[in-house]
Amino acid sequence: MPDVMLGAGDRLARRNALFLATATALAGANSTVIFATGAIVGAGIAPSPALATLPISIFVVGMAMATLPIGWIARRFGRRTAFMVGASAGIITGVLACLAVIWAIFPLFCLATFFGGFYQAASQSYRFAAADTASEAFRPKAIAWVLIGGIFAGVIGPQLVTHTMNMWPPYLFAASYLFQSGVALLSIFVLWQVQAPQPLPANTPDARELSEIIRQPRFIAAVICGIISYGLMNFLMTSAPLAMKLCGHDVTDSNLAIEFHVIAMYAPSFFTGSLIARFGSARVILAGMALIVLAAVVGLLGTTVPHFWANMILLGLGWNLGFIGASALVTETHRPSERTKVQSFNDFLVFGTMVIGSFSSGRILMDFGWITVNLVVFPLVLAGFAALFLFGRTQQARAA
Repeated sequence: MPDVMLGAGDRLARRNALFLATATALAGANSTVIFATGAIVGAGIAPSPALATLPISIFVVGMAMATLPIGWIARRFGRRTAFMVGASAGIITGVLACLAVIWAIFPLFCLATFFGGFYQAASQSYRFAAADTASEAFRPKAIAWVLIGGIFAGVIGPQLVTHTMNMWPPYLFAASYLFQSGVALLSIFVLWQVQAPQPLPANTPDARELSEIIRQPRFIAAVICGIISYGLMNFLMTSAPLAMKLCGHDVTDSNLAIEFHVIAMYAPSFFTGSLIARFGSARVILAGMALIVLAAVVGLLGTTVPHFWANMILLGLGWNLGFIGASALVTETHRPSERTKVQSFNDFLVFGTMVIGSFSSGRILMDFGWITVNLVVFPLVLAGFAALFLFGRTQQARAA
Protein backbone atom coordinates (compact mmCIF):
# COMPACT_ATOMS: atom_id res chain seq x y z
CA MET A 1 0.00 0.00 0.00
CA PRO A 2 1.60 3.32 -1.02
CA ASP A 3 2.52 5.99 1.46
CA VAL A 4 0.42 9.15 1.53
CA MET A 5 1.29 12.78 2.00
CA LEU A 6 0.66 14.61 5.27
CA GLY A 7 -1.84 16.97 3.69
CA ALA A 8 -4.32 14.25 2.76
CA GLY A 9 -6.97 15.76 5.03
CA ASP A 10 -9.25 14.59 7.81
CA ARG A 11 -11.07 12.05 5.68
CA LEU A 12 -7.94 9.92 5.67
CA ALA A 13 -7.35 10.75 9.34
CA ARG A 14 -10.81 9.41 10.20
CA ARG A 15 -10.20 6.25 8.20
CA ASN A 16 -6.87 5.64 9.89
CA ALA A 17 -8.37 6.40 13.30
CA LEU A 18 -11.05 3.73 12.80
CA PHE A 19 -8.52 1.05 11.86
CA LEU A 20 -6.23 2.09 14.69
CA ALA A 21 -9.17 2.02 17.12
CA THR A 22 -9.82 -1.57 16.05
CA ALA A 23 -6.15 -2.41 16.52
CA THR A 24 -6.27 -0.75 19.94
CA ALA A 25 -9.16 -3.00 20.92
CA LEU A 26 -7.19 -6.09 19.93
CA ALA A 27 -3.92 -4.95 21.54
CA GLY A 28 -5.77 -3.82 24.66
CA ALA A 29 -7.36 -7.24 24.96
CA ASN A 30 -3.86 -8.76 25.04
CA SER A 31 -2.68 -6.46 27.82
CA THR A 32 -5.95 -6.91 29.73
CA VAL A 33 -5.42 -10.68 29.75
CA ILE A 34 -1.98 -10.16 31.28
CA PHE A 35 -3.24 -7.75 33.94
CA ALA A 36 -6.19 -9.99 34.82
CA THR A 37 -4.11 -13.16 35.13
CA GLY A 38 -0.47 -12.15 35.65
CA ALA A 39 -0.50 -11.78 39.44
CA ILE A 40 -2.63 -14.91 39.91
CA VAL A 41 -0.37 -17.06 37.71
CA GLY A 42 2.65 -15.48 39.36
CA ALA A 43 1.34 -16.37 42.82
CA GLY A 44 0.97 -19.98 41.67
CA ILE A 45 4.36 -20.59 40.06
CA ALA A 46 6.67 -17.93 41.56
CA PRO A 47 9.27 -19.14 44.07
CA SER A 48 8.00 -16.55 46.58
CA PRO A 49 4.58 -14.90 47.10
CA ALA A 50 6.34 -11.53 47.12
CA LEU A 51 7.16 -12.08 43.43
CA ALA A 52 3.52 -12.60 42.42
CA THR A 53 3.22 -9.24 40.63
CA LEU A 54 6.71 -9.42 39.07
CA PRO A 55 5.35 -10.61 35.68
CA ILE A 56 3.23 -7.46 35.41
CA SER A 57 6.23 -5.37 36.40
CA ILE A 58 8.25 -7.12 33.68
CA PHE A 59 5.43 -6.22 31.29
CA VAL A 60 6.01 -2.55 32.16
CA VAL A 61 9.76 -3.01 31.71
CA GLY A 62 9.06 -4.35 28.23
CA MET A 63 6.95 -1.27 27.47
CA ALA A 64 9.68 1.07 28.65
CA MET A 65 12.51 -0.71 26.83
CA ALA A 66 10.55 -0.96 23.58
CA THR A 67 9.45 2.67 23.21
CA LEU A 68 12.72 3.97 21.76
CA PRO A 69 13.30 0.96 19.43
CA ILE A 70 9.70 1.25 18.20
CA GLY A 71 10.27 4.96 17.59
CA TRP A 72 13.49 4.21 15.68
CA ILE A 73 11.75 1.60 13.50
CA ALA A 74 8.97 4.10 12.76
CA ARG A 75 11.49 6.79 11.78
CA ARG A 76 13.56 4.43 9.64
CA PHE A 77 10.95 2.19 8.03
CA GLY A 78 7.58 3.82 8.76
CA ARG A 79 4.81 3.48 11.31
CA ARG A 80 3.27 0.36 9.78
CA THR A 81 6.47 -1.66 10.01
CA ALA A 82 6.74 -0.74 13.70
CA PHE A 83 3.15 -1.89 14.16
CA MET A 84 3.89 -5.27 12.53
CA VAL A 85 6.89 -5.84 14.79
CA GLY A 86 4.80 -5.04 17.85
CA ALA A 87 1.93 -7.35 16.89
CA SER A 88 4.39 -10.17 16.22
CA ALA A 89 5.65 -9.73 19.78
CA GLY A 90 2.03 -10.13 20.90
CA ILE A 91 1.82 -13.52 19.19
CA ILE A 92 5.02 -14.63 20.92
CA THR A 93 3.58 -13.46 24.25
CA GLY A 94 0.66 -15.87 24.18
CA VAL A 95 2.70 -18.88 23.07
CA LEU A 96 5.38 -18.40 25.73
CA ALA A 97 2.82 -17.72 28.48
CA CYS A 98 0.94 -20.90 27.61
CA LEU A 99 4.13 -22.98 27.78
CA ALA A 100 5.11 -21.29 31.06
CA VAL A 101 1.81 -22.28 32.67
CA ILE A 102 2.03 -25.88 31.43
CA TRP A 103 5.63 -26.29 32.51
CA ALA A 104 5.28 -24.07 35.63
CA ILE A 105 8.38 -22.06 34.70
CA PHE A 106 8.23 -18.62 36.30
CA PRO A 107 11.14 -17.01 34.35
CA LEU A 108 9.53 -18.11 31.07
CA PHE A 109 6.27 -16.48 32.13
CA CYS A 110 8.17 -13.26 32.89
CA LEU A 111 9.76 -13.43 29.42
CA ALA A 112 6.28 -13.79 27.94
CA THR A 113 5.03 -10.68 29.70
CA PHE A 114 8.16 -8.82 28.55
CA PHE A 115 7.13 -9.47 24.94
CA GLY A 116 3.62 -8.39 25.91
CA GLY A 117 5.06 -5.08 27.04
CA PHE A 118 6.84 -4.73 23.70
CA TYR A 119 3.49 -5.17 21.94
CA GLN A 120 1.87 -2.66 24.27
CA ALA A 121 4.60 -0.09 23.55
CA ALA A 122 3.90 -0.37 19.83
CA SER A 123 0.17 -0.02 20.42
CA GLN A 124 0.71 3.14 22.47
CA SER A 125 2.02 4.83 19.33
CA TYR A 126 -1.34 4.21 17.58
CA ARG A 127 -2.73 7.38 19.18
CA PHE A 128 0.07 9.51 17.75
CA ALA A 129 -0.16 7.76 14.36
CA ALA A 130 -3.80 8.83 14.13
CA ALA A 131 -2.71 12.43 14.60
CA ASP A 132 -0.14 12.26 11.76
CA THR A 133 -2.67 12.86 9.00
CA ALA A 134 -5.11 14.98 11.05
CA SER A 135 -5.60 18.73 10.95
CA GLU A 136 -4.76 20.69 14.08
CA ALA A 137 -8.46 20.97 14.96
CA PHE A 138 -9.14 17.26 14.51
CA ARG A 139 -5.94 16.06 16.20
CA PRO A 140 -7.28 15.70 19.80
CA LYS A 141 -10.36 13.93 18.47
CA ALA A 142 -8.23 11.56 16.37
CA ILE A 143 -6.27 10.59 19.48
CA ALA A 144 -9.49 10.07 21.43
CA TRP A 145 -11.09 8.07 18.61
CA VAL A 146 -8.21 5.59 18.68
CA LEU A 147 -8.60 5.08 22.41
CA ILE A 148 -12.30 4.32 21.96
CA GLY A 149 -11.11 0.90 20.81
CA GLY A 150 -10.13 0.26 24.40
CA ILE A 151 -13.82 -0.01 25.30
CA PHE A 152 -13.99 -3.22 23.32
CA ALA A 153 -10.67 -4.33 24.79
CA GLY A 154 -12.30 -4.03 28.20
CA VAL A 155 -14.91 -6.56 27.12
CA ILE A 156 -12.84 -8.85 24.89
CA GLY A 157 -9.95 -9.37 27.32
CA PRO A 158 -11.78 -10.28 30.55
CA GLN A 159 -14.45 -12.29 28.73
CA LEU A 160 -11.74 -14.18 26.86
CA VAL A 161 -10.22 -15.07 30.25
CA THR A 162 -13.57 -15.98 31.81
CA HIS A 163 -14.59 -18.33 28.99
CA THR A 164 -11.21 -19.97 28.35
CA MET A 165 -9.41 -20.08 31.70
CA ASN A 166 -10.61 -23.61 32.51
CA MET A 167 -10.62 -24.90 28.93
CA TRP A 168 -7.38 -26.86 29.37
CA PRO A 169 -7.46 -28.51 32.82
CA PRO A 170 -5.51 -28.56 35.01
CA TYR A 171 -3.62 -25.67 33.39
CA LEU A 172 -5.47 -22.55 34.50
CA PHE A 173 -5.30 -19.78 31.84
CA ALA A 174 -3.18 -21.85 29.39
CA ALA A 175 -5.91 -21.77 26.73
CA SER A 176 -6.49 -18.07 27.43
CA TYR A 177 -2.95 -17.31 26.34
CA LEU A 178 -3.31 -19.28 23.11
CA PHE A 179 -6.44 -17.30 22.26
CA GLN A 180 -4.47 -14.17 23.12
CA SER A 181 -1.97 -15.07 20.38
CA GLY A 182 -4.84 -15.44 17.93
CA VAL A 183 -6.07 -11.96 18.76
CA ALA A 184 -2.59 -10.53 18.12
CA LEU A 185 -2.45 -12.33 14.77
CA LEU A 186 -5.77 -10.76 13.80
CA SER A 187 -4.41 -7.29 14.60
CA ILE A 188 -1.72 -7.68 11.92
CA PHE A 189 -4.40 -7.81 9.22
CA VAL A 190 -6.10 -4.72 10.66
CA LEU A 191 -2.91 -2.69 10.94
CA TRP A 192 -1.98 -3.42 7.33
CA GLN A 193 -4.95 -1.24 6.31
CA VAL A 194 -3.50 1.89 7.95
CA GLN A 195 -2.18 4.41 5.42
CA ALA A 196 0.69 6.06 7.28
CA PRO A 197 2.61 9.06 5.93
CA GLN A 198 6.12 8.51 4.66
CA PRO A 199 8.78 9.06 7.38
CA LEU A 200 10.26 12.53 7.17
CA PRO A 201 14.06 12.95 7.25
CA ALA A 202 15.30 13.79 10.73
CA ASN A 203 17.70 16.42 9.35
CA THR A 204 15.14 18.71 7.72
CA PRO A 205 15.95 22.44 8.13
CA ASP A 206 13.15 23.07 10.65
CA ALA A 207 14.01 20.09 12.90
CA ARG A 208 15.29 21.05 16.33
CA GLU A 209 17.49 19.12 18.71
CA LEU A 210 15.61 16.96 21.21
CA SER A 211 17.30 18.78 24.09
CA GLU A 212 15.72 22.04 22.92
CA ILE A 213 12.24 20.55 22.54
CA ILE A 214 12.11 18.86 25.95
CA ARG A 215 13.03 22.10 27.75
CA GLN A 216 9.68 23.61 26.80
CA PRO A 217 7.41 24.10 29.87
CA ARG A 218 4.56 22.65 27.84
CA PHE A 219 6.49 19.42 27.20
CA ILE A 220 7.64 19.15 30.81
CA ALA A 221 4.07 19.52 32.09
CA ALA A 222 2.80 16.99 29.55
CA VAL A 223 5.39 14.38 30.55
CA ILE A 224 4.85 14.83 34.29
CA CYS A 225 1.07 14.55 33.96
CA GLY A 226 1.38 11.58 31.60
CA ILE A 227 3.68 9.83 34.09
CA ILE A 228 1.32 10.46 37.00
CA SER A 229 -1.89 9.53 35.14
CA TYR A 230 -0.54 6.34 33.60
CA GLY A 231 1.74 5.45 36.52
CA LEU A 232 -0.96 5.63 39.17
CA MET A 233 -3.41 3.75 36.98
CA ASN A 234 -0.88 0.95 36.53
CA PHE A 235 0.13 1.05 40.21
CA LEU A 236 -3.41 0.47 41.48
CA MET A 237 -4.54 -1.87 38.70
CA THR A 238 -1.51 -4.13 39.19
CA SER A 239 -2.41 -4.70 42.84
CA ALA A 240 -6.20 -4.83 42.57
CA PRO A 241 -6.72 -8.46 41.37
CA LEU A 242 -4.30 -9.81 43.98
CA ALA A 243 -5.77 -7.55 46.67
CA MET A 244 -9.24 -8.89 45.86
CA LYS A 245 -7.95 -12.45 46.10
CA LEU A 246 -6.34 -11.70 49.47
CA CYS A 247 -9.67 -10.28 50.65
CA GLY A 248 -11.36 -13.57 49.75
CA HIS A 249 -13.14 -12.43 46.60
CA ASP A 250 -13.69 -14.72 43.61
CA VAL A 251 -11.56 -14.59 40.44
CA THR A 252 -14.71 -13.81 38.44
CA ASP A 253 -15.21 -10.69 40.57
CA SER A 254 -11.65 -9.55 39.94
CA ASN A 255 -12.10 -10.22 36.21
CA LEU A 256 -15.17 -7.97 36.28
CA ALA A 257 -13.22 -5.32 38.18
CA ILE A 258 -10.63 -5.24 35.39
CA GLU A 259 -13.37 -5.30 32.75
CA PHE A 260 -15.18 -2.33 34.33
CA HIS A 261 -11.86 -0.55 34.75
CA VAL A 262 -10.79 -0.94 31.12
CA ILE A 263 -14.21 0.13 29.83
CA ALA A 264 -14.03 3.20 32.08
CA MET A 265 -10.54 3.91 30.73
CA TYR A 266 -11.79 4.24 27.18
CA ALA A 267 -15.53 5.02 27.22
CA PRO A 268 -15.02 8.77 27.81
CA SER A 269 -12.98 8.89 24.58
CA PHE A 270 -16.24 9.56 22.71
CA PHE A 271 -16.16 13.09 24.09
CA THR A 272 -12.66 13.63 25.57
CA GLY A 273 -11.37 15.12 22.31
CA SER A 274 -14.24 17.60 22.24
CA LEU A 275 -13.61 18.51 25.88
CA ILE A 276 -9.95 19.22 25.09
CA ALA A 277 -10.94 21.34 22.09
CA ARG A 278 -13.35 23.35 24.23
CA PHE A 279 -11.57 23.66 27.59
CA GLY A 280 -7.93 22.97 26.74
CA SER A 281 -5.63 20.11 27.68
CA ALA A 282 -4.66 21.48 31.11
CA ARG A 283 -8.21 21.65 32.48
CA VAL A 284 -9.02 18.17 31.21
CA ILE A 285 -5.85 16.81 32.83
CA LEU A 286 -6.83 18.44 36.13
CA ALA A 287 -10.25 16.79 36.01
CA GLY A 288 -8.63 13.43 35.31
CA MET A 289 -6.27 13.62 38.25
CA ALA A 290 -9.12 14.71 40.53
CA LEU A 291 -10.97 11.51 39.57
CA ILE A 292 -7.86 9.45 40.40
CA VAL A 293 -7.86 11.02 43.87
CA LEU A 294 -11.55 10.13 44.24
CA ALA A 295 -10.72 6.53 43.28
CA ALA A 296 -8.15 6.37 46.07
CA VAL A 297 -10.67 7.76 48.55
CA VAL A 298 -13.12 4.99 47.63
CA GLY A 299 -10.32 2.43 48.01
CA LEU A 300 -9.71 3.71 51.54
CA LEU A 301 -13.38 3.41 52.51
CA GLY A 302 -13.67 -0.38 52.23
CA THR A 303 -12.62 -3.68 50.65
CA THR A 304 -15.96 -5.10 49.53
CA VAL A 305 -16.43 -6.08 45.89
CA PRO A 306 -18.42 -2.87 45.13
CA HIS A 307 -15.60 -0.80 46.68
CA PHE A 308 -13.04 -2.45 44.39
CA TRP A 309 -15.30 -2.03 41.38
CA ALA A 310 -15.91 1.67 42.11
CA ASN A 311 -12.19 2.18 42.72
CA MET A 312 -11.30 0.65 39.36
CA ILE A 313 -14.03 2.55 37.47
CA LEU A 314 -13.02 5.95 38.84
CA LEU A 315 -9.37 5.14 38.22
CA GLY A 316 -10.15 4.33 34.59
CA LEU A 317 -12.11 7.55 34.07
CA GLY A 318 -9.29 9.58 35.61
CA TRP A 319 -6.70 7.90 33.42
CA ASN A 320 -8.67 8.69 30.28
CA LEU A 321 -8.89 12.42 30.89
CA GLY A 322 -5.38 12.70 32.31
CA PHE A 323 -3.55 10.62 29.73
CA ILE A 324 -5.38 11.80 26.61
CA GLY A 325 -4.98 15.38 27.80
CA ALA A 326 -1.25 14.85 28.32
CA SER A 327 -0.91 13.14 24.91
CA ALA A 328 -2.66 16.05 23.19
CA LEU A 329 -0.33 18.44 24.99
CA VAL A 330 2.69 16.53 23.63
CA THR A 331 1.49 16.99 20.03
CA GLU A 332 1.59 20.76 20.59
CA THR A 333 5.32 20.70 21.33
CA HIS A 334 6.83 19.34 18.10
CA ARG A 335 6.93 19.90 14.35
CA PRO A 336 6.10 17.16 11.79
CA SER A 337 9.75 16.26 11.23
CA GLU A 338 10.24 15.88 15.00
CA ARG A 339 7.15 13.86 15.84
CA THR A 340 8.47 10.29 16.15
CA LYS A 341 11.54 11.17 18.21
CA VAL A 342 9.56 13.42 20.56
CA GLN A 343 6.65 11.01 20.93
CA SER A 344 8.85 7.98 21.53
CA PHE A 345 10.94 9.92 24.05
CA ASN A 346 7.76 10.99 25.84
CA ASP A 347 6.58 7.38 26.02
CA PHE A 348 10.02 6.25 27.19
CA LEU A 349 9.82 8.68 30.10
CA VAL A 350 6.22 7.74 30.94
CA PHE A 351 6.66 3.98 30.80
CA GLY A 352 10.20 4.04 32.16
CA THR A 353 8.98 5.78 35.30
CA MET A 354 6.09 3.34 35.53
CA VAL A 355 8.61 0.55 36.09
CA ILE A 356 9.31 1.92 39.57
CA GLY A 357 5.64 1.96 40.50
CA SER A 358 4.94 -1.42 38.99
CA PHE A 359 7.80 -3.14 40.84
CA SER A 360 6.88 -1.47 44.12
CA SER A 361 3.12 -2.12 43.85
CA GLY A 362 3.18 -5.81 44.80
CA ARG A 363 5.77 -5.24 47.51
CA ILE A 364 3.75 -2.43 49.10
CA LEU A 365 0.55 -4.49 48.90
CA MET A 366 2.09 -7.55 50.54
CA ASP A 367 3.96 -5.59 53.23
CA PHE A 368 1.58 -2.74 54.04
CA GLY A 369 -1.81 -3.60 52.52
CA TRP A 370 -4.34 -2.13 50.12
CA ILE A 371 -4.83 1.04 52.18
CA THR A 372 -1.20 2.07 51.73
CA VAL A 373 -1.41 1.39 47.99
CA ASN A 374 -4.21 3.97 47.79
CA LEU A 375 -2.44 6.49 50.03
CA VAL A 376 0.43 6.70 47.52
CA VAL A 377 -1.94 8.48 45.12
CA PHE A 378 -2.22 11.74 47.04
CA PRO A 379 1.35 13.16 47.00
CA LEU A 380 1.85 12.20 43.34
CA VAL A 381 -1.34 13.89 42.18
CA LEU A 382 -0.28 16.97 44.16
CA ALA A 383 2.94 17.00 42.10
CA GLY A 384 0.85 16.90 38.92
CA PHE A 385 -1.23 19.85 40.07
CA ALA A 386 1.98 21.76 40.77
CA ALA A 387 3.35 21.03 37.27
CA LEU A 388 0.18 22.32 35.62
CA PHE A 389 0.16 25.39 37.85
CA LEU A 390 3.73 26.27 36.88
CA PHE A 391 2.93 25.66 33.20
CA GLY A 392 -0.06 28.00 33.48
CA ARG A 393 2.06 30.68 35.13
CA THR A 394 4.62 30.41 32.31
CA GLN A 395 1.88 30.78 29.69
CA GLN A 396 0.49 33.85 31.45
CA ALA A 397 3.91 35.42 31.67
CA ARG A 398 4.52 34.89 27.94
CA ALA A 399 1.10 36.29 27.09
CA ALA A 400 1.82 39.39 29.21
